[in-house]
Amino acid sequence: MTQFVDVKSMAAWIQRDGVENIISGMVPYIEEDFKKWERFDKIPRVASHTPFGVIELMPTSDNETYSFKYVNGHPSNPARGFQTVTAFGLLADVDNGYPVFLAEMTLLTALRTAGVSAMVAKKLARPDSKRMAMIGAGSQSEFQALGMRAVLGIEDLSIYDTDPDAMEKFRRNMEPLGFRIHLASSVDEAVADADIITTCTADKAQNTILSDAQVKPGVHLNAVGGDCPGKTELDSAILDRSTVFVEFPPQTRIEGEIQQKDDDFPVVEFWKVLTGDAPGRTSDEEITLFDSVGFAIADFSGLRYCRDATKDSDLQQFIDLVAEPDDPKDLFSLVKVGAPV
Repeated sequence: MTQFVDVKSMAAWIQRDGVENIISGMVPYIEEDFKKWERFDKIPRVASHTPFGVIELMPTSDNETYSFKYVNGHPSNPARGFQTVTAFGLLADVDNGYPVFLAEMTLLTALRTAGVSAMVAKKLARPDSKRMAMIGAGSQSEFQALGMRAVLGIEDLSIYDTDPDAMEKFRRNMEPLGFRIHLASSVDEAVADADIITTCTADKAQNTILSDAQVKPGVHLNAVGGDCPGKTELDSAILDRSTVFVEFPPQTRIEGEIQQKDDDFPVVEFWKVLTGDAPGRTSDEEITLFDSVGFAIADFSGLRYCRDATKDSDLQQFIDLVAEPDDPKDLFSLVKVGAPV
């Protein structure tokens, strides 16, 4: 039998433990797995692109546990009454190949993405960072804000989106939780006093959401939205002024902001910062840029944490996902006439 957390149980878990507590608990899992980076099987995500969007599989394994996530990205979906991103994921036992844990991951992906952003910002942003600007008020925005508060203590937010209703939605969700929120009328206004700038927009195009002139020395950039070929958010000149940190270069060079650059454009693999093999921020004036596209190892971590945090509770069900005849060589015994069903 396979442990299973469905949408209702995922939402109940998040309500029970709280977004910030979950992100705080998940970050050590992500750090642990990133520090073991070299042990994992790693490939760029397997993507099927169409004019409507993309459907992807994101697999990895540490040779003890295997995981994959199924995820889509369809920027035009909200106008049709669908979400931009949906996902589910699975953990399997490498020893026998059996699936052991299955979970919804639309919500879980939002949590793990915010967890990765906060983990990286804790290492790369200036220690005195107090204010974050958010460009994009979509589905990920609240989770990003809560993650940064959980890990860095940031409560001052300035937000801008081309959709005023999206900004009002963000204010409505976050202000009761104690954040001090400024609804900006432009990107310039939003980023004016920011120590951390998060960009997270959905439009599948090579956009300039943030221009070079809008980025001052010492800022940490959390570039979340560029996550597929042909989709970027930052002025290319910003990359030239920044130290760029990435998850998995072969994937980021296809999907991230650095797709704008030549293949030899210098980047730092973030796992090396955690292991001490590479420096993080080296000065208060340095611009650090996390070119985040999302990688399978973070999903592996998120699934592990969800499994452990919901274990032995009514939030988990057990589902009969694998056909198991009494005789492993006699699969037909399950379907022959008279077999129990």
